[in-house]
Amino acid sequence: MKRDSRLSNILHALLHMAEHETRTGSPMTSDQLAVCLSTNPVVVRRTMAGLREQGLVASEKGHGGGWRLSRPLDQVTLGQVNKALGGADLFPAAPPVEADGCLVEAAVNDALAETYAAARALLIARLNDITLADLAADFSRRMAEHPKRDLLHAHARKS
Repeated sequence: MKRDSRLSNILHALLHMAEHETRTGSPMTSDQLAVCLSTNPVVVRRTMAGLREQGLVASEKGHGGGWRLSRPLDQVTLGQVNKALGGADLFPAAPPVEADGCLVEAAVNDALAETYAAARALLIARLNDITLADLAADFSRRMAEHPKRDLLHAHARKS
């Protein structure tokens, strides 16, 4: 099963945006975010457009333009970000049907579907409790533990 990494990727980008703006006072461009996410700037713009529609980010055009957070970090939950991404399925709705008509598979799939639904409800509740400020505080703690670490250029050295 392929893992959907859109939520973790966009949270990564949002924290970089917050850190960048704190340091420089300027927004991050789609090109800069694409380096952080190891993707194409077009993918960044398409993804950020959904967050802009939900009021989580804003874009500025022209020289010195780019993407900024629209709200303080403590006013954005991971649940809101996930919803802005279209409610990325972090669990499948139900197991796949591989042997249509098999009563054993039907019993197993019904039990798993109920379990997936309960797990999804718990996960969504937890995502609604965690803010970007919580993630930023953890990032700050990690940076304090590694004072010589240059995270801003770490992505460029990956390739």
